[in-house]
This record gives sequence, structure tokens and C-alpha cells, in this order.
Amino acid sequence: MSLGDEHGYRESSRSGDDGAYGGYAGTGQTRTRLPEGGGDPYGGAPRRPRSSSRSLVTVVGVVVLLIAAIAFANRGGGGSDTSGGSTADKPETAPTAASGERPVKSKTAGIPTGFARSEAGAQSAATNYTAALGSDGMFNTATRHQIVETIADPSAMDRLQDGFDADYSAEFLKSLGLGEDGSAPSGSTFVNRTLPVGTKATAYSSEAATVEVWCNSLFGLTGESTTNPVTNGWFTVTLKLRWTDGDWKVLETSQRTGPTPVNADDPVSGADEIGKAVEEFGGFTYAR
Repeated sequence: MSLGDEHGYRESSRSGDDGAYGGYAGTGQTRTRLPEGGGDPYGGAPRRPRSSSRSLVTVVGVVVLLIAAIAFANRGGGGSDTSGGSTADKPETAPTAASGERPVKSKTAGIPTGFARSEAGAQSAATNYTAALGSDGMFNTATRHQIVETIADPSAMDRLQDGFDADYSAEFLKSLGLGEDGSAPSGSTFVNRTLPVGTKATAYSSEAATVEVWCNSLFGLTGESTTNPVTNGWFTVTLKLRWTDGDWKVLETSQRTGPTPVNADDPVSGADEIGKAVEEFGGFTYAR
């Protein structure tokens, strides 16, 4: 059952330039060979040879201006803004982009714990707690109690335990074809995996947060004779969290259906392939 489950834009720089830039080389002088005696071949007054120093200054000036123009363009000042607004007003990343921060450094009972006291930390905690509450471990009493003890706020511990114990009753497990300990019948594999797609915080302070986690899920039994084949579903879990003893802890959870996309036309895999995939592909620590 589902839970109830850079790009571094490096400026280019020119190194190793030796004066041969832009087609100019050497000193930039142009030698003019005059007739002997300094006469004008066109019958006019004798011409004075062009000053080599003035020619060099001209070439150097052109090179300096060209280098300055390249540097200005690399800073982004050479392009035109077609939007009519300042690029400084535009966000550098999408609001749903990952923060890039490592979510935790520790785990308790296999569940990530020790999240940052920040909005991103609260969203990371809610995501990982949702995955734990939507796992097959919830169908075994001892494992379920350990999961709830790890993530629940002390003030909500008993209430959450009683609620989940009622949800995963012996009658419910039997209706799914599972044993009293949540085990699958011989020759079958039980699949219950919650796959968070994204999160958003609808309320946040340093003391409390409300986070919604959009999820996809896999649920059912593999096996040729099963009446509960593995299916997928979409739902959104809402968790209310409190900052307690240096970590985010769960006060309460709720769930609603969707958003649900249109199913693709992918061919359905056989029971053996699904069972093998579940055993071979592990889960993740989720970060916001």
C-alpha cells in the first residue's frame, strides 16, 4: 500500500600573445625604399620617411583597444538585452532546482537523519521520511515501529504508532495475500516502494514546517498466479514537521491522490522481470 506511504562559464583569456595579434607582427613598421639622393620619383619635393615610433604607437593602440573590447564582451557587456529588462532581475536558477547541498551525514535504522535547520533541510527530511513510510517495512510490525520511532516527534509518537498499526492490520495483510509478518507467499515478491518526484514547503519557520511531497509508487505482488499484480500510482503526501532535538520530526501525515500524468504506451513487463528489478535496484537518499 502506498503511504497513508556548472556549468562554470569560464572567461576566455589570451595567453602567450607575442604582439602577433590581429594580423600585426613585429614592430608594425613598413619600410619605403627611396631613390638615391632623396629625390621624389614623381617629380615633387623629397618625402620624409614615416616615423617608425609613431607607427608602433598606432599599432599598440589598436591592440589595446581590441583587447579591451574582448574583455568587455566576455563580461557580458557586449550583448544586447532583447527582453527590455535587466538581467540582474532574473533568477539564476529555477525555483525547483536542487540546492546542491548534502542532505545528511548519518542514518538511524537505515533512515537518513540529522537534517539541516533550513527550508531545504525540512524538504529533504520530509522526502526521506515519505520514502520510509511508503516502504515494504511498514508491513512488518517490528520494522514499522522502528521506522515511526526514528522519524516521529515524541509528542506524536503514540498517536502515529496507533494509527499505522490500525492501517496495517492482520486482516488487511491477509487481503493482500501477505502473511502476518508482511511476508510474501512462496514464489512471489512483495513490492511496495514510494518514489518521491518533487517537494515544496507550504509553510516554514525555524521551529516548524509543512512540506508536500509528490510521489509515484509501485505496489503489488509478483508471481504468475497473483491477484494483486504490481501497479503504479500517483499521490501527494503532506507532512507537518517540528524541529526537535536537533532534527526535523514528524507530527502528522496526510495524503491525497495525484497529480497523475497520462500513462505511456510502454509494454508491461512480466512478473519475473519486475521482481528481479526490485531486488537489484536499490533506493536513494533524497536531497532538496
